Amino acid sequence: MKSIREEFGKVLTILGAKYSDLVVLDADCGSHTKSKNFSQKYPERFFNIGISEQDLIGIAAGLAACGKIPIVSCYSMFLMRAWEQVRNTIGRANLNVKIVATHAGASPHADGSSHQCFEDLSIMRVIPNMTVIAPADSKSMALLLEEAIDLNGPMYMRIGRDEVHDVYDGDIHLKIGKANTIIDGSDISIIASGVLVYEALTASQMLKKDGVSASVIDLHTIKPIDTNIIVNESRKTGALVTAEENSVIGGLGSSVAEIVVSEYPVPMEMVGVRNRFGESSLSYRELLLKLGLTASNIYHAAKRVLLRKR
Repeated sequence: MKSIREEFGKVLTILGAKYSDLVVLDADCGSHTKSKNFSQKYPERFFNIGISEQDLIGIAAGLAACGKIPIVSCYSMFLMRAWEQVRNTIGRANLNVKIVATHAGASPHADGSSHQCFEDLSIMRVIPNMTVIAPADSKSMALLLEEAIDLNGPMYMRIGRDEVHDVYDGDIHLKIGKANTIIDGSDISIIASGVLVYEALTASQMLKKDGVSASVIDLHTIKPIDTNIIVNESRKTGALVTAEENSVIGGLGSSVAEIVVSEYPVPMEMVGVRNRFGESSLSYRELLLKLGLTASNIYHAAKRVLLRKR
């Protein structure tokens, strides 16, 4: 297990050496987001805007308009205060700003519902021109962030606070907008993002013991979504389960359902946060259990949808 935000701090310094136009902006939380690593290496290219998220986005937009490549780093919940600026100053002008939101989902477990953000994927994907990414682990975060820098236009990536299980090892190739098939199954397809990809892999092993062959798809890019793989999995297995550390309203599950209902309708279940806020918890794992975001929840969702398929 690795802390994905610790890896983010390391990746920033590597990218800083590779891209001379790259600048990093933070809202006075660099020691928590780990953007401080970049500030120590490239102090002249680091800007602490203070606790003013709207200004953070506006200044990043201005730097992008001048030819820089800004990476904005802040807690996901606090960035929601700047949604209007993201929409009006970055989205409308299609500016090359990369937003990396840390402490997403249930990961700030001890801080309570005020700091836990389950709505960000939903409200960011509705913005035209915005690419939305939820990587499964540290390695995929690093690969997708560098690819995003090479793509012109705005991007929102969300990562968590705590350590997460490695999903990938060795050489892997991930492409923005192209989902990755980790396990190819024949009976049911589990489509997941973020930390729920690891839970989906665990659920697939549970199903295997029952004689059920489950595909596991890492849908790391929520937008632009990989329509082809969703349609192909629907045709192949005839049953889908989506899993996300986000609200089921407007998130990954909704994105997949929008395609399924119009292209190839099949029985489908969604695992995600259901119309509620978070709460204070002793551990990240404990809160995931309370929210119903575990391998067991995915397993039972798969069992329900298999009954509907029959």
